[in-house]
Amino acid sequence: MSKSTADKQEFKPFISADKILPEFTGMSIFLGILLAVVFGAANAYLGLKVGMTISASIPAAVISMGLIRGLLKKESILENNMVQTIGSAGESLAAGAIFTLPALYIWTEEWNMGAPNLITITAIALCGGILGVLFMVPLRKALIVKEHGILPYPEGTACAEVLLAGEEGGEKAKACFTGLGIGALYKFIADGLKLFPSEIETTIPGYKGAAIGGDVLPALLGVGFIIGPRISAYMLAGAVLGWFGFIPLIANIGSMGDVIMYPASVPIKELGYWGIWNYYIRYLGAGAVAFGGIFSLIKSLPLIVQTFKEAVKDYSSGVGGNRSVRTDRDMSMKIVLIGSLAIILAMMMLPAIPVGFGGALLIAIFGFFFATVSSRIVGLVGSSSNPVSGMTIATLIITAIIFKATGNDGHAGMIGTLTVGAIICIIAAMAGDTSQDLKTGFLVGATPFKQQYGELIGAVASALAIGLVLTLLNKAWGFGSTELPAPQATLMRLVIEGVMGGNLPWALVFTGIGVGVTIELLGLPVLPIAIGLYLPIHLSTPIMVGGVIRGILDKKLKNNGGEDKSIKAKIDSGILYASGLIAGEGLVGILLAIFAVAGWKVAMNIDLGQIGGLIFFIMLAFSLVKFSILKKD
Repeated sequence: MSKSTADKQEFKPFISADKILPEFTGMSIFLGILLAVVFGAANAYLGLKVGMTISASIPAAVISMGLIRGLLKKESILENNMVQTIGSAGESLAAGAIFTLPALYIWTEEWNMGAPNLITITAIALCGGILGVLFMVPLRKALIVKEHGILPYPEGTACAEVLLAGEEGGEKAKACFTGLGIGALYKFIADGLKLFPSEIETTIPGYKGAAIGGDVLPALLGVGFIIGPRISAYMLAGAVLGWFGFIPLIANIGSMGDVIMYPASVPIKELGYWGIWNYYIRYLGAGAVAFGGIFSLIKSLPLIVQTFKEAVKDYSSGVGGNRSVRTDRDMSMKIVLIGSLAIILAMMMLPAIPVGFGGALLIAIFGFFFATVSSRIVGLVGSSSNPVSGMTIATLIITAIIFKATGNDGHAGMIGTLTVGAIICIIAAMAGDTSQDLKTGFLVGATPFKQQYGELIGAVASALAIGLVLTLLNKAWGFGSTELPAPQATLMRLVIEGVMGGNLPWALVFTGIGVGVTIELLGLPVLPIAIGLYLPIHLSTPIMVGGVIRGILDKKLKNNGGEDKSIKAKIDSGILYASGLIAGEGLVGILLAIFAVAGWKVAMNIDLGQIGGLIFFIMLAFSLVKFSILKKD
């Protein structure tokens, strides 16, 4: 008997299969939709700002427990699980959307075509979100059930532990809500009232071209605590390489004469460090990120092949196991097949989704392929290490080559290519999230088909909201601006333009690839270092502050053998507080975008300057210390 088979026979969920509890209720659906929209909007803002998103499963579960147990005085772990299932779907769909779709807004502005149609954005998000869930359904038995004890699904397992520790829900919810309030207030004071600048920076005397700075904002501090000291340090290392290495090097070469290097059209000595970053370092970083994403995909090929074999085997034997058992009942395969076919046919025929027959066929093939890849990878290494960008880049390159070879180039071909990539990106993100949620449900004893319908509800709710959020943010600040650099979408745009038009500064891109190869040869993770190189150092420094605070706790935990419950509780409290900081800033960011579009000004005539910004950020960092390191046992 294999280990996985033994684990399956021995495992019993927290709620047994013969026990019926409230699960797919009106309250759980309402709260789930609310959290899907809230975390979707907050993560959209965060992703457009720093190029990464956070998992909403645990914050959604904690908030759900706080509301259902604290206010409504109800106790149902399955109801709470349904809330987090629906709520986390919003974050995943938003991640896939903001990694790609902002490029459409940038292009249409460049080409004077008017903003993208809201119906188009919504349709793309709907197709990707629904397919991501449907493609995952046939994989549940192979990955969640058969591989229990082998694939850990870290976020899904952690979320189950939070739900099982339901009696602590009130205290945990307090940390999350407090972080949300403080993050919101801080963001409003900084970027609404403009009491102090949210970005501070300084040059380094005697070191031409070098500068250091920081965006002193709650979301970045929170991200640093969540991802921890190691990943934070990798990101900062990439930023240091760019801002203390490449930028000063290029600046000093440019000072030797009127050196003009493509893609800039003016001499390097006239650019300054921001100009050098914009024209040169971004392309270096793009090459490194592309290499890291695609190489991580290549390294996963054995896992991909193994998962595909298991999925095909389960297709032939019928999915769903013993359908008379509540905890083993999946969504009907007829619904999965008919729903998938309907979406694919809609993509072929509807003008709102500009992919055509060939593009829809590519989505069907790559979609199921990468849904399988994503579901397997997140089971091993977690959602944060899921190479969605690598899958998307690979899709874009292949699609662009096919479209160009068949004469479908120009603006229409580029938009079609990006649309294919956007739907694939959303499918991969949604499939990974769905598998994590189904793992949580497997552990606590949820009903799989109800969770799968919950995922669909969350995907639809978030898809209907994401178009409005993107349009609003674009009108307020514009994608590609300092406020919303949209780094991932800008990278996707560069890839498509490079393949279609051949106008990329390939020397810089290949230099970035060389940097990526060097990092890989050193045995270091390419993607976080490459992202640090690609983004301004102003984002990596505050992330590192959050990482250092988390590192203090991690070191204490390690020194105590990794089993100290009081330190684990402090880490959990810090993560929830940090999640609240991120959500609070994201929501106020959306609110300020509404103000900007409406022409409302709330700024005060007081500016405390960079020193004021630094002092406020130190106070914010101390609040995180208080909810983590100094938290009472």
